[in-house]
Amino acid sequence: MIVIQSTEQLTGVRISGDFWDLDELINAIYKITGDENKYYDYQGPRLRILSVCYKLRHAALGEHQLDFVNNGLNKNVLTQHELIFPNKNVYFATEILWPEIIFSAIALNDFIDLHQQLNDSSMWDYDIAIIRKFQAAIADCLEQEMNEEDYEVFLKMLHAKNPLTFRYATQYVDVLNLEYLQLDKEERKAHLAAFAVRFMIEDHDYAALKAQLMDAAITTKQPLHNIQIQLKYPEEILW
Repeated sequence: MIVIQSTEQLTGVRISGDFWDLDELINAIYKITGDENKYYDYQGPRLRILSVCYKLRHAALGEHQLDFVNNGLNKNVLTQHELIFPNKNVYFATEILWPEIIFSAIALNDFIDLHQQLNDSSMWDYDIAIIRKFQAAIADCLEQEMNEEDYEVFLKMLHAKNPLTFRYATQYVDVLNLEYLQLDKEERKAHLAAFAVRFMIEDHDYAALKAQLMDAAITTKQPLHNIQIQLKYPEEILW
């Protein structure tokens, strides 16, 4: 199964699972988000989700981290079945920054709604169930890092806003990623809830950034999500 845990420095989350767990999740994400021409007003969020998917795919290829997880086999079982077999399975893992994974979890709600509307899919849709389980694991991890009151406020705002990421200026995710990286561990713990809520309220900083991006998009005749901003991530991230 997919396991999501906060990293040691609260920089982000560590997502791990066996090859088939990750492959199943990746395929479900691709199916739910559709091709690049399907949901034009959601292209920014779609590309953002696919950037997370890209890291998951490379993790599944063994290019990031490996974990060894007990598989439940013990000496009695091995003796009974006359097997020689390791008692641990290999899990593939990668890290995602907290603002990035929160935004991805939020944006997936919109794509689930769009997928259901376009395909008239059943409430038992298999791919949606996989995505919901992934979102639930992120939410559970987030809840552990927030106090109860802050988490309830975040959920209420999440449920009240619809759609969540229509024509969203996803460059703001980079802004929040870099702001969050500048904090120390204690500050991250204290302010993680505020970072989550900022995706809901579209505050003055977001509005100002989007206005600048819209002007650039009009001038260059490019889509909003293609406008680049001058931000630089550190070469190494202490997770």
